[in-house]
Amino acid sequence: MNGSDSRATESGSRSPRRSDATRNAILTAARERFAADGYERATIRAIAKDAGIDPSMVMRYYGSKEGLFATVLDADLRMPQPDGLDPSEVGRVLVGHFLDLWEENDVLTVLLRVGVTHPAGAQRMQGVFRDQILPVALRCCPDPEQAPVRAALVASQMLGMALTRYVLRFESASALHREEVVAWLAPTVQRYLTAPNP
Repeated sequence: MNGSDSRATESGSRSPRRSDATRNAILTAARERFAADGYERATIRAIAKDAGIDPSMVMRYYGSKEGLFATVLDADLRMPQPDGLDPSEVGRVLVGHFLDLWEENDVLTVLLRVGVTHPAGAQRMQGVFRDQILPVALRCCPDPEQAPVRAALVASQMLGMALTRYVLRFESASALHREEVVAWLAPTVQRYLTAPNP
């Protein structure tokens, strides 16, 4: 193999990694900018500057601010498989799961921040929580026809805690230890999912 072939092979092997690094830099900058400024005030130019790249690269990878926004809001709650859940423990498991998600993944914080100010963000959040919590509700609740209502109640509980603890940062909510949050919220989530319909 001559030198030019070697350089071409090396360049080809590095290109996907550079592409991934650029995409990740754009997404990280976009999450922070959308969270700080909201959808309307965040600009491609500002996001590109935060990512240390030319604005044309943002357009190249995502096409538009709308396309970038949609990618930022593509959140996977990584819900436990419904068939593997013990209905008597589902409240504790779900609260612990959501705390882990909020504390390790800023995508959900961005989703919450933007969801309260922008229709597309609100719609995306509704879809994420409806589609991913509903299977758990269907598995655990005694009246499957009420599963959408029960899933919405679970979402209200978890989003309320997330808003006060991670977005608004109420001192009393932020100061709670993880075990305390689980102890307070798990019985309520458990009741939403498994108690008889009132």
